[in-house]
Amino acid sequence: MQTSSSTPWTSSPPPEPGPDDHVRGAGSVVIEYADLECPYCARAHLILKTLPITRVFRHFPVTSKHPRARVLAHAAEAAALQGRFWEMHDSLLEDQAHTDDPHLWERARRLGLDLERFEADRRSEPVAKRVDRDFGTGIRAGVATTPTQFVDGVAHPGVPSDRFLERFT
Repeated sequence: MQTSSSTPWTSSPPPEPGPDDHVRGAGSVVIEYADLECPYCARAHLILKTLPITRVFRHFPVTSKHPRARVLAHAAEAAALQGRFWEMHDSLLEDQAHTDDPHLWERARRLGLDLERFEADRRSEPVAKRVDRDFGTGIRAGVATTPTQFVDGVAHPGVPSDRFLERFT
């Protein structure tokens, strides 16, 4: 099949939140694809955490722009296996200047994580598959930039705009 630049491409909406998604809050559901090293994702995080929403986080590491994005996604998933995903997530987005391994271990220590387990888990195949799954669902949903938020199946790329925020106030 031959296509041209005028071929209409469609994508599927992101999957509905499931039992293994990272979910917090209450209110309208916002599915967020983000990169934990992305400064725009950090700005979006500061906005989203103030809204009365059900926030569903999915990894979308853009390693071409953020070389440690995948490492950070794995660290957050390793923390999740010890019940501390959101704490690690918030810590990484709220202090992006300190993301090399010694700082990750210090974060894990401050969160009370078992450091040996954290280190093994962040390098494990199940964690890698989880991050890959999130990334794949983002690709299928048409995510092209981080952050991208979905509300009612509609993509809103970039830091949330005033128009986006109006629906939650």
